[in-house]
Amino acid sequence: MQHKTETYTHPQKNREMIKKNIQRIIQYRMCLLKFQNLGFDRIFSYTLAQEIGVSPEQVRKDFSQFNLRGNKKAGYKIQEILDSINELLHKEDLHKIILAGLGNIGKALVQYKGFINRNMQLVAGFDIDPAKLKKNCRIPVFPPDEMARVIREEKVVIGIIAVPEQVAQEICNQMVEAGIRGILNFAPIMLKTPPDVTVQNISVCNELEALIYMTEKQEETK
Repeated sequence: MQHKTETYTHPQKNREMIKKNIQRIIQYRMCLLKFQNLGFDRIFSYTLAQEIGVSPEQVRKDFSQFNLRGNKKAGYKIQEILDSINELLHKEDLHKIILAGLGNIGKALVQYKGFINRNMQLVAGFDIDPAKLKKNCRIPVFPPDEMARVIREEKVVIGIIAVPEQVAQEICNQMVEAGIRGILNFAPIMLKTPPDVTVQNISVCNELEALIYMTEKQEETK
């Protein structure tokens, strides 16, 4: 008697795969909005594929995975796909976010006007520098020991960390203990979190190093 062998997927690998798929869905949405603004009401998978840089099969696979329905032979109705993606990404909900660290990166994020266009709102910032607490800011700024209270009162589940490396893990722990379940991390450190907390690391230097490698690789093949 043959026993069926089950394929085991490591949770972290599965999470990374889902993240890549969602990133493509977000890219599809941007392209759909572009073509809708140009006056189109339908689009084909091969058109989206050309815009994103994937195969038409990948587009259809992504659509199928997230139950984005359409008639591939007659073209997908742009508004119907947009409505489905918006529902998938909870675009109708206001997503409250907190920010730890009001240094250069933090200040730039506070000034960024793109959040509101995507139904995101920075509701509070946190910093240990008393001078920053007194300055006029687009958002209220509190000392870190107020973080748990603000998270609970505002019902926040997403946090941004833009503090120095030495205190990033401590701030992360505070966020997680208070109920944060998703963290965008600008600190140059791999944060340790429970399995049910998702961390997205942002490193400009890492991205540039990868870009430099790919550029040099292309030069070598010429």
